[in-house]
This record gives sequence, structure tokens and C-alpha cells, in this order.
Amino acid sequence: MNRIDRRLADLKSANRTGLVPFVTAGDPAPAHTVALMHALVDAGADVIELGVPFSDPMADGPVIQHASERAIAQGVGLTDVLRWVGEFRRADADTPVVLMGYLNPVETYGYARFAEATARAGVDGVLIVDCPLEERAVLEPLRAAGLRQILLAAPTTAPARMAKLCEAAEGFLYYVSFAGITGAARLSTADIAARVAEVRAGAKAPVAVGFGVRDAASAKAIAAFADAVVIGSALVERLEGATAADEIATRAREFLAPIRAALDAP
Repeated sequence: MNRIDRRLADLKSANRTGLVPFVTAGDPAPAHTVALMHALVDAGADVIELGVPFSDPMADGPVIQHASERAIAQGVGLTDVLRWVGEFRRADADTPVVLMGYLNPVETYGYARFAEATARAGVDGVLIVDCPLEERAVLEPLRAAGLRQILLAAPTTAPARMAKLCEAAEGFLYYVSFAGITGAARLSTADIAARVAEVRAGAKAPVAVGFGVRDAASAKAIAAFADAVVIGSALVERLEGATAADEIATRAREFLAPIRAALDAP
């Protein structure tokens, strides 16, 4: 069984909400990316979403854009990201890792080669922002290698297309809480609770909700109606400027631990 499927099934059995932190690979310090991933797990992460730095991250807000810029300025590329996942796997064989990014680096790398390399490194899924359902055939080599393509749905998704997304969902379906970019402070749980309930009822995979989740309170509110909560920009912002491994790990744990506690509270 794919690690994502196994982890989310275990969470469901335990009646717990999954916590999916996002960090940009190579930021704030390339040398400490693996240590950061382990710190996230120590603080309660159920799945790690690892951003692949890209020069034109059109779905991301300024915080993650700048994180990509900083990583690229330090020479971070897809090969580095895969190497770090492989290093992470030496000590952690269980925590699912999802790569989040854009299609251009994958196409440049080569779809078949990318599928083989990601599977070998220990990646469990990919979320390619600009590869919609209608174009998912190009990522068939990944599915053939056992990886999950994480699909995106949004409040603006038409009912007919939402039904197709629910039918095709694998790993988890990522529900974007509002029409906009990552990190925007526009989260209104009342507006999306009913919509997410409908999606969960029809989806063949668990539903994770992200965009706009910034702290324990907003994560707890989302947990009332989602299978998992994704939090990215606020964490990336908290890590910015840290350079030492201990400082990076401490910031990650201090940020994530209260969110984990809130999700687990009765």
C-alpha cells in the first residue's frame, strides 16, 4: 500500500485529523532540509508536502515565491530535492512525502525518468499545480510507478468537473479553501464547511484543506470538517532567516506543536 493511503487510513481509524505541513526544499538552508523534515515529523506531521523550487510559482503568494527564489539562488534543483528525500528515508520509512511543484521542471527532467527517480527516492505522491485533470495522462508514468497524483479542487470548481475530480482522486484530494494564492488571509470556514462535506461524500480519497490556514485556531476550525489540514505559508514565514540546524528545527517544532495539539484536542 502507498504510504499516503496507509497513513490516512490509520488516521481515519483513530478518528484523528491529518496534519500536512508544507516547506520549500532548500529554504531556509539547503544543508538542513533533511533535518527540517525530521523536525516536522517530531512535531506531529502526518504527511510532508515538500515544495520543488520553481522560478514562476503562479499559484503561490509572496511568502512561498520568495522561498523559491532563495532556494534557487542557492542552486537548489530537482536533483537536490530527490536526494534529500532519499536521505530522509534512511531514518524514516513511514512518513509520506508529497512533492508540490509545477510541470516545467518535470517535463525538462523527463516524465519516465522523473517517475523512476521519485519512486527510487521514496516519494509517495506529486501535486503538480499546473497539470489539471484533463492533462493527467502525461503523469501516467508516475502512477505506474506507484505514486499518487494529488488533484486540486476549489470553491469555483463546477459541479460536473468536481464529480470527475472526486472520481479520479487518489492519495488525497486537495481542496483549496478560496479562489486565490497561498498565504492570503481570507479563510472563512463557514463558507467552505458545507462544500467540503459534499466533496468528502463523493470523493474516492480523503479530502485535505489548505490555503489560508495560519495557526492552531484556524487549523482546528478546518479539522471539524476535513480529513487533513495543510499549512504552508505561515510555517515558511516562521522559518525565514534561520541558518543553523538547531534553530530551524526549533522554529519548526515550536510552530507545529501547538497546531498538532489543537487538532488532537477533544
